Amino acid sequence: MMRILLFLATNMAVLFVFNIILSLTGIRSQDALGLLIFAGLFGFAGSLISLFFSKSMALRAVNAEVIHSPRNATEMWLMQTIQRLAEKDDLPMPEVAIYYAEEMNAFATGPSKNNSLVAVSSGLLNGMTENEVEAVLAHEMSHIKNGDMVTMALLQGVLNTFVIFLSRLIANAVASSRGDDEEESGVMSSGVYFLVSMVLEFIFGLLASIIAMWFSRQREFRADAGAARLVGKQKMIAALRRLEQIPDPQDMQGSLAAFGIDGKRGSVTDLFLSHPPLEKRIEALEKL
Repeated sequence: MMRILLFLATNMAVLFVFNIILSLTGIRSQDALGLLIFAGLFGFAGSLISLFFSKSMALRAVNAEVIHSPRNATEMWLMQTIQRLAEKDDLPMPEVAIYYAEEMNAFATGPSKNNSLVAVSSGLLNGMTENEVEAVLAHEMSHIKNGDMVTMALLQGVLNTFVIFLSRLIANAVASSRGDDEEESGVMSSGVYFLVSMVLEFIFGLLASIIAMWFSRQREFRADAGAARLVGKQKMIAALRRLEQIPDPQDMQGSLAAFGIDGKRGSVTDLFLSHPPLEKRIEALEKL
């Protein structure tokens, strides 16, 4: 319910702010309001669809296999550990899956706390001690506890709405300012509108990505703190130090990277990192 209220309050705030802007600039609010509704529908559609189908898409993306009945001691330990963490954090038992990859990683996803998934790579199970794997699992369970998948989707929907609305609003103003009276001015204005809107969508999209990645980094600190609360900070620090020892980690692809235990390091600027540097996460844990 709180997530729904946050969703509604956010959208009402967006409408309120833009109505003020439209009043100050003298732009016809009726036309702009229609554009805003259009932007909101398209802006939230992609993120909400991705959220509702996140589990199935994630399973297909990494070719993960859901554990329905443990077939060996490793799968039994994995299920029992997640069950214990779920009970300790007062959460429903998520689906548990293993995917076969050399990378040491794991991720949590799903549309709600009652319908979530924790997937673990075979590389993580083989490359870490049980205490370190337990800390990683606690980290992922904290993502579920904090509702990070939902808040990330809502934030992305708001950002998408801003990007679509502002780019087309400015493009419309630029195209309308030409003031040509020639018959071909309509075609020219349409071309200007399309070109300007595409360029602005790219620029605003980059700015929106910076905001989304900043939020993602803050989530990681909170998930680390949650893991420390569940299993002790030394286990979480040990898991992060184990990741530091990997000379060239294989990164998770696409949107799954934001929900993994580790993220890209050194390949892009810090503003576009979905995860804070490992040394900063260790430092934050040591201060707890």
